[in-house]
Formats: sequence, structure tokens, C-alpha cells
Amino acid sequence: MGAHRDQLCGFARYNREFNLSLFNQLARVTDHERKRDLGAFFGSIHSTLNHILLADRIWLGRFAKALPGIRALSSADLVYEFDSLRLELCSDFSTLFRERQATDQVITDWAGELTDELLGQSMRYSNSKGQLREHPVWVATAHMFNHQTHHRGQVTTLMYQLGLDPGVTDYVAYVQG
Repeated sequence: MGAHRDQLCGFARYNREFNLSLFNQLARVTDHERKRDLGAFFGSIHSTLNHILLADRIWLGRFAKALPGIRALSSADLVYEFDSLRLELCSDFSTLFRERQATDQVITDWAGELTDELLGQSMRYSNSKGQLREHPVWVATAHMFNHQTHHRGQVTTLMYQLGLDPGVTDYVAYVQG
């Protein structure tokens, strides 16, 4: 494996395990608390988690078009068209949890199929505003993982507001754990 692929596989495992931990903690609070507007960019914990899932499926859809031979994406539930980055994919928490786990498995499997050659390929797509973008696959992949981390950071802040401690969130702590 190349260093890039190793890193992305590590990010995929971290993403899957950290999401599982967060969702398990969040399952212990009421739906009202998860859906309460706490002033975050997407308002609530539930809406932020929905946005992360939506964005992951949008990015995976873009990767499926750019890299049509990736098996992990061939039967995955992906998003190719959307009207808003606030689109609610799952209105109830149990469905959101189940869909998060399914998408995290797809991400893990997809990362395992990547090669340095695939990561170096160019991809073209239109962003959420319809603007054409083109760059190497590795740039979009890095962005997808960075995007997850950014919004999970918002979720952990909201969890603290509810009195929940998400634990250590640093990737380096996960790797050394």
C-alpha cells in the first residue's frame, strides 16, 4: 500500500469507529434533545448528523462517476442529485444510525479499493452551486474526510452543551490507542 492509501484507510476506520461511538452515546438522549436547535450551523445534532451523511453520499456519488470500477460503490445508496445541503435523509434517529453505519462500511470498503493510480486521476463534477470543479481524486477524498471531521467537531460541541462527553476525538490518539 502507498502512504496516501494507508492514510485514507486509517481515516475511514477512524470515521466508522468514532461515528459508532457518538451515535451510541446519542442514543441515550431524547429525540427532543437531539433535534433541539442549539445554534449550530445546521441547528441541531440530528440535522448536523444528517448533513454529514448527505455530504458523504454526495461525495461517494461523485467518486462513483469518476471511478466507475470501484465495487464498493456499485450498489451503495449514493446521492447524485440534491436541492439543498440541508436535505433530511432520515427523520428518525434509528434510521439515521443504521444508514450512517451502512455508509461508513461503504467508505471503509471504498478506501480499501483505492490505489495511488486512482487517487492521482482527475475528476470533474459540479459543486452544490452548479460550478464545475476538476482536481485529483485524492484532493476530493481528503476534503470528504476533512468535512466529516469539521462537522463532527460541531456535534461534539453540541454534545457538551447537553452534558455528554464524547471522549478523546484526536486522530493521533485513535492511531496510538
